[in-house]
Amino acid sequence: MKKVIFIITVISMLINSLSASAADIPIESTLIYANEDCITITENLIGDILTEVQNGLGYGEANGKAQAIICKAVIDNQTDGFGYSDLMSIARNSIFQYRDMYLRPDYYAQTEENLKLLLSDLITEVENGIKDYDTARKEAYIKILQFADPHFSIENVQGDFCCWDIPAVDGAYFNRARKLLQNAMSRHAENIQ
Repeated sequence: MKKVIFIITVISMLINSLSASAADIPIESTLIYANEDCITITENLIGDILTEVQNGLGYGEANGKAQAIICKAVIDNQTDGFGYSDLMSIARNSIFQYRDMYLRPDYYAQTEENLKLLLSDLITEVENGIKDYDTARKEAYIKILQFADPHFSIENVQGDFCCWDIPAVDGAYFNRARKLLQNAMSRHAENIQ
């Protein structure tokens, strides 16, 4: 009898540790207007799927699983009023980022290192509270576009969206820039306390 109880206890501990190790939503892949509650709900719904993606699950299968889970949660009123569109946008972005990072880990690491140099002034300004995150993010995007094409100017993005002359830049640059600036913002908040 003691052996059975021991085995059940061990299995229970393993199940709890597996569910506790679900991956987090990477904050840099969330919607700019998404609030913390929306992100937390999405994370609770698809955290296990994100862990699977980190371990090799493909984007299509992961996205399908996330759609089913989120759709059911919305129908069952388990999302605190957040809609399918917002939750799925966060889920899709997170799944895409984790899958891309799984496929190109060295590229992401190198991109982040390059951006630390390119955006060092903005990172320092955010960290020291001189510049707010939103302003720094917009300036970072412009610097990245100018890095890709030195002739790029903000005047190139006036008027109708379909006429914008924007250089092609891998999305990893933008989400790594957001990550670096959000980390700087967190360090600033820690320094204030």
